[in-house]
Amino acid sequence: MLMLSLRLVFIAGALVYLFLLLTSWHRRWRSGTLESTPFWKVAAIGGFANFLDTLGVGSFAVKTAFYKHFKIIDDKVLPGTLNGQCVLPTVVQSLIFIGVVKVDPTTLLGMMISAALGAALGARYVSSFDRQTVRLVMASSLLVVAGLIFAGLLGLFPLGGEAMGLSGGKLVVALVGNFLFGVLMNVGIGLFAPCMTMLYLLGMHPIAAFPIMMGSTALLSVFSAGTFIRRGAFDAQAVLAVALFGPIGVVLAAYLVTSMDLAMLKWLVGGVVIYTAWSMYAAWRGERRQSRVTMTAQPSH
Repeated sequence: MLMLSLRLVFIAGALVYLFLLLTSWHRRWRSGTLESTPFWKVAAIGGFANFLDTLGVGSFAVKTAFYKHFKIIDDKVLPGTLNGQCVLPTVVQSLIFIGVVKVDPTTLLGMMISAALGAALGARYVSSFDRQTVRLVMASSLLVVAGLIFAGLLGLFPLGGEAMGLSGGKLVVALVGNFLFGVLMNVGIGLFAPCMTMLYLLGMHPIAAFPIMMGSTALLSVFSAGTFIRRGAFDAQAVLAVALFGPIGVVLAAYLVTSMDLAMLKWLVGGVVIYTAWSMYAAWRGERRQSRVTMTAQPSH
């Protein structure tokens, strides 16, 4: 019953979001203010990024890299565009994995709500966070975790498990952790890799993380994307392209994930953690370099 209710919530949220998106897109088209963003190029990027997203890598960093390289999206509307693009793909992810992967309902629902609360309540406080420090700390922490994961895979350190739910102290740790990951989403730190890593370290089966992290993100994205759409702070053409073609990448990747054996999933988790640590370090280094260039360009008095 709970799973059916969750699916209905996701579908209802997706329909409301789609109505808002299409209404906004049509309004811009009628008024001649629709962006000239290359639809098919963005659709291809979105399909590829959401294929990787379904494997746990996350899509924000991948899409941002492509958009900046090809100079497709204005930086001013990039946050709203990324949030808007992830709604339908993450809803499709949630519908697939909640239906296929049998996770303990208490663990699933509790972690989804804790992430949503973290994102909602943390929004008013994260403006004081030093984004660069957060990136560096997260990159360093994930590298340590990756070392533990690969040590476990090589038989050097006991790690991982096959549980499909948590209880007691482990559930409390997971709820607090997902709340913090929800907070960090406000400073551009994705939830997928940290959530996947935490659940793995707590002894859960690697595939159990997929419905949890995807359900959490889907719940968050419907609300956050709706806010950006109402404010008009997004690229309607780019969002529509990924809304239509992103789910295709999701469906293709979901087949791979659900057909992998436990050993392959463990290696996938390790690879995702390494990639995420590198991308956070690269973001930290890029912003640091940009700050130096800006300081150098400023005229001296």
